[in-house]
Amino acid sequence: MLTNEKIEFIKFMMSADVLRFGDFTTKSGRKTPYFVNTGNYKTGMQSSKLGEFYAQCVKETIGDNFDAMFGPAYKGIPLATSVAGALARNYNIDKPFFFNRKEVKDHGEGGNLVGYQPKDNDKIIIIEDVITAGTAIRETMPILLNCAKVTVNDMFISVNRCEVGQNAGKTAVMEVKEDFGINVHSIVDVKDIYEYLQTQEEYADLTPKMKEYMDKYCIL
Repeated sequence: MLTNEKIEFIKFMMSADVLRFGDFTTKSGRKTPYFVNTGNYKTGMQSSKLGEFYAQCVKETIGDNFDAMFGPAYKGIPLATSVAGALARNYNIDKPFFFNRKEVKDHGEGGNLVGYQPKDNDKIIIIEDVITAGTAIRETMPILLNCAKVTVNDMFISVNRCEVGQNAGKTAVMEVKEDFGINVHSIVDVKDIYEYLQTQEEYADLTPKMKEYMDKYCIL
């Protein structure tokens, strides 16, 4: 259901040039008429507002039932940082966050994790941008499982593209649940974006391309 809150977030992404329309290729190699690039958030106000959208999703979904949040390098780093701030500021949920380096540091404190150091039995949530084919989460989980005996039950993303993952008939979100036991929560999904575009005359030429893409790759 397309709510006012979802419309607000879609318009926010578009105003920041994060939700873009055209001809793109995703990490999974698929040609797509739309793309979500959270790397285009670049002002303090945008970062603050984005963190509030995520924080609201976290609060409404799991409350404070977690120990720390992880932001996978690179885009997950500023996301986790802004979400941690918004949770503390808006809901008095003050939780630590951490992220990984792409290359292991061999001097100073060493290691490949920065920030909070996970402990056995910690409940960790992942803060990411989008899921397309589930490629990134398969790179992320070994990092978390190798640092301690942690539990990862929930992952929060901006947009659920609702796309088929590595197996026919299953979305990447379904596969993440089956393979890792992780529930993926999104602020909006591709259906919300499509429904919003249908209400905007200037996107009349785009909506057929969106529908074609959704029919080909999505499970709705």
